Amino acid sequence: MKNILVIIPTFNESENISQIIYSVFKHVPQCHILVVDDNSPDGTSRIVKKIINLTKKRLFIKDRKNKLGLGAAYIDGFNWAIEKKYDFIFEMDADFSHDPVSLPKMIEILKDNSDVVVGSRYKQGVNVVNWPLGRILLSYAASLYVRVITGMPIKDPTAGYVGYKREVLEKIELDKIQFVGYAFQIEMKYKSWIKGYKINEHPIIFKNRINGKSKMDQSIFWEALIGVIKMRLLN
Repeated sequence: MKNILVIIPTFNESENISQIIYSVFKHVPQCHILVVDDNSPDGTSRIVKKIINLTKKRLFIKDRKNKLGLGAAYIDGFNWAIEKKYDFIFEMDADFSHDPVSLPKMIEILKDNSDVVVGSRYKQGVNVVNWPLGRILLSYAASLYVRVITGMPIKDPTAGYVGYKREVLEKIELDKIQFVGYAFQIEMKYKSWIKGYKINEHPIIFKNRINGKSKMDQSIFWEALIGVIKMRLLN
């Protein structure tokens, strides 16, 4: 039954993509995977296409012509998932910062008593490995800031390891999502929350990437800083 989809956005993830695909299938054999690639010059898309024939129609790829941002990649993936009528739709990074070992429990939570499930770094203390102290403090402070401004009772509102029931994605008007960077994750949770959907957090251990280059930069944090205030004023 093709009711679970895991969406993995990629840009220059050739060092990680095959391993993350096989790891997801190992932990959730019944799921499907959609890779959304932003025309990676390192050949990420070619690697995925070589694997597709080995996965019995459980792996798919959506090639985009340009690097348009994480949020835009996820929205393309969400729309694809809605069209294909998947019931449970997950988003995760390709770099193993989001460990697929957590997927079975997150799926169970989503099926049993939640509309949205968040793989949370801060549900039980601070569960981050191999991050510089400055980045941990910045991330944790950003989470507190979002909670204060929006009122959302979510300890990790910037998390990118998230599962949604299809109904949530159908109702929050994806075409009206404003942000494409760091603030995208906040906006998705905020719109889900203000519409009354039940959001639960599941504690995960977040590991900094080993292979490849991080896509984070200061502009992403500034987008979030200003974007949170915009979201609060407009909703």
